[in-house]
Amino acid sequence: MELKRVVVTGLGTVNAAARSAALFLSALRAGHCGIGPVSVFDVTDFRTQTGGEVQGFNARVMLPRSISTKRLSRSDAMAMVAAIEALSDAGLFPVSDGLRPDIGVVIGGGAGGMLECEAIYRDYLQGARKTPAYSAFSSFACAASADHIASQLQLMGPKTTFMTACSSGATAIGYARDLVQTGAATVIICGGTEPLCRITYSAFNSLQAVDPEYCKPFDKNRQGLSLGEGAGVMILEELGHALQRGAHIYGEVLGYGVSCDAHHMTSPDPQGGGAVLAMARALQDAGVNPDAVDYINAHGTGTPANDKIETKAIKHLFGERAYRIPVSSSKSMTGHTLGAAGAIEGVVSLLALYHGFIPPTIHCETPDPECDLDYVREGARDADLKIVLSNSFAFGGNNTALLFSTFSQQGGGHE
Repeated sequence: MELKRVVVTGLGTVNAAARSAALFLSALRAGHCGIGPVSVFDVTDFRTQTGGEVQGFNARVMLPRSISTKRLSRSDAMAMVAAIEALSDAGLFPVSDGLRPDIGVVIGGGAGGMLECEAIYRDYLQGARKTPAYSAFSSFACAASADHIASQLQLMGPKTTFMTACSSGATAIGYARDLVQTGAATVIICGGTEPLCRITYSAFNSLQAVDPEYCKPFDKNRQGLSLGEGAGVMILEELGHALQRGAHIYGEVLGYGVSCDAHHMTSPDPQGGGAVLAMARALQDAGVNPDAVDYINAHGTGTPANDKIETKAIKHLFGERAYRIPVSSSKSMTGHTLGAAGAIEGVVSLLALYHGFIPPTIHCETPDPECDLDYVREGARDADLKIVLSNSFAFGGNNTALLFSTFSQQGGGHE
């Protein structure tokens, strides 16, 4: 079977740093920090009171009237906003009747409608309502986001939800690449979404894995991550179809790699073995030599263990050249959006590729001897990028690495 080339023709995002891909581009260039006080629920008694909240988010204002917001959880609504933006950017919204059978939806997530369910349970305990309506729980599972997108747009292609913790959005993009590459769909709406919610916020505070102020990836004084929320969506399309309709092309999905640390539920493998495997498999899948990678969008959470081990894994795979590859963490601006992180960072990677720059790692001020790579600490850097590697390393040892490239008619893969 001849494998098809897969290109990206549309981008959409809503996150703490920006509410669209265009505004996100400006925020990344400026090194804008979206991490601040959390207001979506009471955080008074926690170790930290900050996070990457999408302040004042109102899906009804951001979506066309043809899209219903009824029964959308906050997570579903962010996914819908990003999906409609990405489709519009690709010139595919409104979706034509003839294309509906060939468009699929693949979304990664985690908490789903947990924020709404927490509110319902609180009201129940306080006696406000003894018999909660079933419809109130209709968006509990993170699978609802893909369901809502497919049903409201009447899309009949493959539909899948991934829950691989913090690599969910990246895994969704990789699987979507497979579907288009093998001809199972012509177009896939793919990405990830995640809301802030009490149970997640409480869990990470209990683990003492959060920074009381804001995350400082790769900094010597880093104390933990900053939780965030948001959605990132991209449109993957078979190249021939994209060219035939004159679509704008941001870049190409060259490959991806997945692995399992097989080590611990919340701690990464101290040797970085799983991370090395995921990156190596992405390169192998794409037929790309490690020397061809121009920039690494790091997982870069800001926890003491993760940053040190990711640095070690990059050195292991790239050898001495690791010191010459720019590495940065966009989580320093958005916070760690968990199930959406790999997708939002996929959007970052494509914006960087297409517009020729490397976003900075903000808040990284004091060098750590164990984190001694080029973390682009001085601000955004202009760069002629051809290939970008984006890392997502998750709880449970769920690792996914994505490889993107600029588009060329000659073909994917750059030896």
